Amino acid sequence: VWVMLAGLAHPVAAQDVGRIEGTVTRQDDGSPLGGVSVTVVGTGVSTVTGTDGAYTLPRVPEGPRQILFRWLGFQAQEMSLTVRADATQTGDVALVPQVISLGEIIVSGASRTPERVVEAPAAISVVNPITLRDASLTGQAPQALTSVAGVDVVQSGVNDYNVNARGFNSSLNRRVLVLQDGRDLAIAFLGSQEWNALSISLEELGRLEMVRGPGSALYGANAFAGVLSIRTPPARDVVGTKISLGGGELTTFRGDLRHAGVSPDGRFGYRFNVGYNRSNTRAKSRTRVDGLDAQNEYGQVTDDPVVTGLPTCGATRNCLAIEGRALNGQTRDPTNGLATGDIDNVQNIYGSGRFDYYADNGSIFTVEGGAAQVENDIFVTGIGRVQVTKALRPWARIGWDSDNYNLMAWYSGRNSIEPQYSLASGVELEESSALLHVEGQYNRSFAEDRARIVVGASARSSNVDTETTLMAPGDDDRSDAYFSGYGQFEFKVAPQVRLVAAARVDDGDLIDTQFSPKGAIVFSPNDQHSIRFTVNRAFQTPNYSEFFLRANTPAHGLTSPAELEAGLEQLFAVLQNPGAPPAGVGPALSALMGTLGLPSDVPWNFSAQTPGLALGNDSLDVEKVTSWEVGYKGNVSDRAYVSVDLYLSKISDFVTDLLPANILPDANTKYTQYSFTADGTDIPANLDAIEGALDLAMIPAAHPLRASLAQLRGGYGQLTGALGSQIATLPDGTRAFIVSYANAGEVTEQGIELGFGYGFTPEVRIDGTYTFFDFDVDEEQFGQDIIPNTPKHKGTVGLTYSGLQGFDFGVKARFVDGYEWVAGVFAGDIPSTQTVDVNAGYAINNNLRLYAIATNFFDQTQFHLYGGSLVRRRVLGGLTATF
Repeated sequence: VWVMLAGLAHPVAAQDVGRIEGTVTRQDDGSPLGGVSVTVVGTGVSTVTGTDGAYTLPRVPEGPRQILFRWLGFQAQEMSLTVRADATQTGDVALVPQVISLGEIIVSGASRTPERVVEAPAAISVVNPITLRDASLTGQAPQALTSVAGVDVVQSGVNDYNVNARGFNSSLNRRVLVLQDGRDLAIAFLGSQEWNALSISLEELGRLEMVRGPGSALYGANAFAGVLSIRTPPARDVVGTKISLGGGELTTFRGDLRHAGVSPDGRFGYRFNVGYNRSNTRAKSRTRVDGLDAQNEYGQVTDDPVVTGLPTCGATRNCLAIEGRALNGQTRDPTNGLATGDIDNVQNIYGSGRFDYYADNGSIFTVEGGAAQVENDIFVTGIGRVQVTKALRPWARIGWDSDNYNLMAWYSGRNSIEPQYSLASGVELEESSALLHVEGQYNRSFAEDRARIVVGASARSSNVDTETTLMAPGDDDRSDAYFSGYGQFEFKVAPQVRLVAAARVDDGDLIDTQFSPKGAIVFSPNDQHSIRFTVNRAFQTPNYSEFFLRANTPAHGLTSPAELEAGLEQLFAVLQNPGAPPAGVGPALSALMGTLGLPSDVPWNFSAQTPGLALGNDSLDVEKVTSWEVGYKGNVSDRAYVSVDLYLSKISDFVTDLLPANILPDANTKYTQYSFTADGTDIPANLDAIEGALDLAMIPAAHPLRASLAQLRGGYGQLTGALGSQIATLPDGTRAFIVSYANAGEVTEQGIELGFGYGFTPEVRIDGTYTFFDFDVDEEQFGQDIIPNTPKHKGTVGLTYSGLQGFDFGVKARFVDGYEWVAGVFAGDIPSTQTVDVNAGYAINNNLRLYAIATNFFDQTQFHLYGGSLVRRRVLGGLTATF
């Protein structure tokens, strides 16, 4: 790959080139249009207009050329120019507004090649760059996805989000693969996203495409329920300097600086940016031993009682366990658990740089990299909340993008500068991890553009070291490799009918070989409508936590097993020793007890403390899904568009949340299930016999032996009940309260995703979505309830105005049905929510814009996952200046 990159860094052939520059405006009022896509047809040379409407195409091959201008809400327009070597041509154009223009949207996420969105063989949505611009004040990309049909955006704090599609969500969702310019943004250990670790402002992300449904045929592991593709623009598309400042509620402050330029000959481009975000957190410490912290926090939303305490609450509705550590900045009173002091701010510092080389044939060679430092973020995990004190996320990428070749290599790391903390157990957690990835892709059209092929291959190395804080010594500090190859073939059997077939093979050190096929038929009667039918198969690998976790749980350090064992031995000794206290045990009773053969040494041999451990399972299989989909998208008039997607999916081999040892199959080699009767000591029968003997000996009810017997009977019942279900024996012979993972169950899920829009005028439009989700459990194992953690109904409706004189305004309402949530130690009911977000902006001139956003405008106190923090209103304002 490196040899190919080096060779391709030179022009394919010496070629005379010229320059095109111009300005794009609105035809009705002459105002400049930013963000317009400008493409030299047939060359791969393209750019986008700046905020002043200006654009530059510095290296266009000489000769007659067609320049294509596209932008949502305007009619596409072509311009003919003759390019002369070493000369500059001017190409000014005025675009005509039109109400609805789905046909002008170009996407690449569904097929890994550019195509019109109405013809894409998948359910795919494009986030309007204006939505990204307005959401940039929040610093969170998921905020821009809240209006995408079929997508669940679950917020559990200021920065902790997870993004899911089509059901079966969890605290650390990994079913949607998130890529930035082809680079996987997931954390190596957990496989989930750390949204606060982006090293570029949302305003600079350029483009977000959300592909819903299985995508492993082209993208591999973890493209299980969808793919979120983020595309950042080349340096030459954002030439100039931009400064953004903002702030507001929660003492939020945000600052970002970006500068980009090109060399005088247009051959090289560069872009740099730095930024800083700071905010108070909505998270609260939950350390009071009486459980009032959790009850007071969630009591603001639900009238249902909140259960707190030991791991027994993990199987109880509305469970929020008491935590052993306060949030950073606070101290915990060891007597009553009360946390005092000011909680530290959540913040991140980030920066990145990019260098581009623009070849004569339109190809771009890129070297880029950056890093983000995150502080005091909180994750909700299966073993409880985890706080990241300070972590660094460095990354680098090198790539060559051309019409037919796409080659890249990238690195993505994560390092704990200061320890993370499990808030439940209080123990320090470390992580140093890295993903190294190389990939090559080739595509070409043939048969007079009726056919196209895409082929590619990739290799990845995943390195994780937790310094034995999260994995056992034998499993820690490891490197694992993954390899894949994929291909796609498309063929137009008729001008209106396209067939698509794709397949991928993945293999690796931790998984068996996986085969992921895809088939699609797309019928497009004209350029405004299409109907598709697709079949996909995808898979999701267990993460390192699910494979190799070894961490303390809230049950760590319980003394009850050893205390029960000592209490039983003491009682048996007393009953067989007439001279031992308490008084009243005579020789006759002792003789009677002797006939029972009570052991003076109960053979359980519990140590002074029995730890609580969450253990991974290295025998886990991958989760699998096969999905059948039918979809329609198109402009039903010159004012309205509609998209409809229906799917039916079969999911198998779910990786469960953490479950107690006794209900899991004996597939985990890290422990064996423990039985209190396996050694032949029938404690319940002995206790019953002692009770009968005390009755025969007429020992009074107030006698200490009666009280001791009742206490031990209760302790045994508790230990062999909810707590005892977790006791298991480790390979070294010690015992612990164990929770672990397993594969379980099969489910059929089905759903409908609707999107619609109507344009009253080119400036005023209404858009909405509705999503229906349902499921049937086909197979359920070892009593584990399979819960999708997803609402049955949800929808959005939004009204936007983007008009003249620089004003824009938007209001969006989201409606989410209530649903159940069970994930690890957290279980409860999520109340239904109705949320209104408002945004507004005013462009003073082409260089200065003021804007504001209010999320949860009416300040409805709510939570989106059980265990997460409350979500309240957040009003932010800012300004952007460009030079």
